[in-house]
Amino acid sequence: MQRSRQDAADGLLPDERERLILERLRSQGRVLASELAAEFQTSEHTIRRHLRELADQGHCKRVYGGALVVSPANTATSVRMGEAVERKASLAATAASIVRPGQIILLDAGSTNVAIAAALPDHANLTVVTNSPQACVRLLERPGFKVVLIGGQMDSRAAGAVGATALLQVQQMRADLCFLGACAFDLDEGVAAFDAEEAELKRAMVKASGAIAIAVTSEKMTTAAPYLVAPAADVDYLFVEADVPAAHLARLKKACDTVMVAGS
Repeated sequence: MQRSRQDAADGLLPDERERLILERLRSQGRVLASELAAEFQTSEHTIRRHLRELADQGHCKRVYGGALVVSPANTATSVRMGEAVERKASLAATAASIVRPGQIILLDAGSTNVAIAAALPDHANLTVVTNSPQACVRLLERPGFKVVLIGGQMDSRAAGAVGATALLQVQQMRADLCFLGACAFDLDEGVAAFDAEEAELKRAMVKASGAIAIAVTSEKMTTAAPYLVAPAADVDYLFVEADVPAAHLARLKKACDTVMVAGS
């Protein structure tokens, strides 16, 4: 099909333009159709077509006005457990610092939350309710913990219990604090998950908890996943890594009650 005069204004073939848009998505996480159209000297319709094709290929999720890169967290927890171990330990240590003696803590599944389980302080008289067997293992036989393991169907990707049984157990409890697992996080799109049942359980955890805390590795920042869990404004404590750009950190602090940088 012959290219329109406007589409050809940037001198790029469609495949070349699409590749550049994908590179921009991967480097920045988010793109706006209006900005790309001005930069490439083409129409927003053309840019939206490229974004639609990239979304169909699984590279991004279309959002109002543009697109977000898909979170890289859609892999099995067994794989993610071996990735960025020191970075997750640093996040976990910062996250564990907000815990207070005597609290009931709801701990979601996920590799970073397993690190948080390991970082929780001994002798603090904590009750930890978790759907993650791996987190449970990190707490058993340590002093000062009562551990409750949520049962139900196991999700192999998240390595945690999901489904009706797990959902009912969460709905029947009240926690002081929830460490919620985030597959993806964006200020505009909120906290998101890859699986519908997993997202439903996470939403129940939010409702069952007095405060919500999330530790987010940098590669999950400004990324998308299909199922919304909660808006960013619902997050009471957000733990991020030190490489978050200053301008973005300022925006995070305006949206969330408390933002803490790991290692600082």
